[in-house]
Amino acid sequence: MGGRALSTFLQLLLRSLETGAIYALATLGIIIVFRTNLVINFAQGVMGMFGAYIVTVIFTKFGIPLLLAILLGIIAAIAIGFVVDFVIIRRTKKVGGSGKEIITLGMMMVFLGIAPMVFGVDPFRLPKIIETGAFTLDAANLSYNSLLNIIVGLALTIGLFLLLQKTKLGLAIRTTASNERTARMLGVPTKKVTLFSWALAMVLGTLAGVLIAPSTSVTVNLMDSVQVNAFIACVLGGFQTFYGPVIGAYIIAIANNLLSYYVSSVWGTQILYLLVIIFIVIKPVGLVGKRVIKKV
Repeated sequence: MGGRALSTFLQLLLRSLETGAIYALATLGIIIVFRTNLVINFAQGVMGMFGAYIVTVIFTKFGIPLLLAILLGIIAAIAIGFVVDFVIIRRTKKVGGSGKEIITLGMMMVFLGIAPMVFGVDPFRLPKIIETGAFTLDAANLSYNSLLNIIVGLALTIGLFLLLQKTKLGLAIRTTASNERTARMLGVPTKKVTLFSWALAMVLGTLAGVLIAPSTSVTVNLMDSVQVNAFIACVLGGFQTFYGPVIGAYIIAIANNLLSYYVSSVWGTQILYLLVIIFIVIKPVGLVGKRVIKKV
C-alpha cells in the first residue's frame, strides 16, 4: 500500500511539473512586461492563444512539419509583439498605470474578436511533438512528450534568467525594470527593451499555448485557465522579482493537483485560491517580493 501511495504521489508530482512549466512560461510573459513597462498585461493569455492558432493553422492547413510550424509561429509571434509595441504601447507613454491596464483589456477583446474572424469558429487539434512512448519511475508513468514539456519549460526559464543576469541585454532589462527614467538618462535604449519585452511575452505565450494544446483543443478559450493561474502565480511570488512568480507557478501547479486528489476533486482549486488569498493578506508582497519604501 505504501508503494502504491508513493507511485501515486510521484505521478501527481510529475504531472504538476509539466503543468508548472506551462504556467511558468505564461508567468514570465506577464512579469517581463510588468517589470519593463509597469503595466499588468491582461492580454497575455489571448496573445498566447492567437500564437497557438497560428502554429496550428500552419501545421494543419499547409502540411508543414510540426517543429517547423512552431518555429514559423515563433517568428510570427515576434512580429505581432513588435506591432503591439509600435502601434499601441508607444502611444501610451503619457497614460497612467490604470489606463494602460485598461488598454491591455481592450487588446484582449481585440484578439478574442479577431481570432474567430481569421481562423474560424471550429476547434483545431494540435498533436504532441512526441506522439508515443513513456518512461516509468516507481510505477509512475510519464509520456516522453510530457517530459519534453517539462524540459522545455525549465530550459527556457533557466535560459531567460541567464540572459537577464549574464548579458548586456539582460542588464538593460534589469536597469529599465529598476527605473526607466534613470535607465534612459544612463543611455539605456529603453524603447528597444520594451520592444523586446513585448515580443518575448508573445513568444512565451505562444509556446505555452503550443505545449498545452495537445491536451485540449485549440479554441479562443485555450489559455483561460493558464492565464488565471499565471496571474495568481505572479501575485503569490511577488511582482518585484523575475524569479518569484516562476516559483509561484510551480507551487500553484503542485498544490492544485495535490489538493484536488487528496482533499477534494470538486473543491481542490477553490481551496487553493482561498489559501493564496490568506497568504497574500498575511504577506502582501508575495513569497520573495520586497516592500518598496518611497522617500520624500
